[in-house]
Amino acid sequence: MFGFLKKSEKEKLKAKYEKLIKEAYKLSHIDRKASDLKMAEAQEVLDQMEALN
Repeated sequence: MFGFLKKSEKEKLKAKYEKLIKEAYKLSHIDRKASDLKMAEAQEVLDQMEALN
């Protein structure tokens, strides 16, 4: 009934990617190593998004 409200897998990954990028930016001011780990995690999500195309 409300199928149009569900997010596609690509939309979910995009939201997760944007969240990780924001967290990495915030961490970059405090802990560079943690920021780099978040960026690596974001890159994995980006690779998953590209695999869906």
